[in-house]
Amino acid sequence: MATKIRLARHGAKKHPFYRIIVTDSRAPRDGRRLDQVGIYDPAQSPSRVEFQQDKLSHWLRLGAQPSATVAQLIKRCGLAGAEAPAAQNTSAPTPDTGEAQT
Repeated sequence: MATKIRLARHGAKKHPFYRIIVTDSRAPRDGRRLDQVGIYDPAQSPSRVEFQQDKLSHWLRLGAQPSATVAQLIKRCGLAGAEAPAAQNTSAPTPDTGEAQT
């Protein structure tokens, strides 16, 4: 099972509040979760980010991949061990014209 660390949206309309959760990569955004490792409240000034470091490090050691947003939040908090996922190449492949290049 591929696990991801990502945000699950909660809160009222136009007042988001996020839980930082560990979930199966196939689960929906606000669906079933394996564990909650932190919270993110962008409505506060400055934004409030809290991680449970022991749980976060446990899941990272097990191979859970943080989403790009969660990786930025981890980096902003100064926690080590979270790398942003590699950017996927979304460009279309170039067609082969059949001519050999020399």
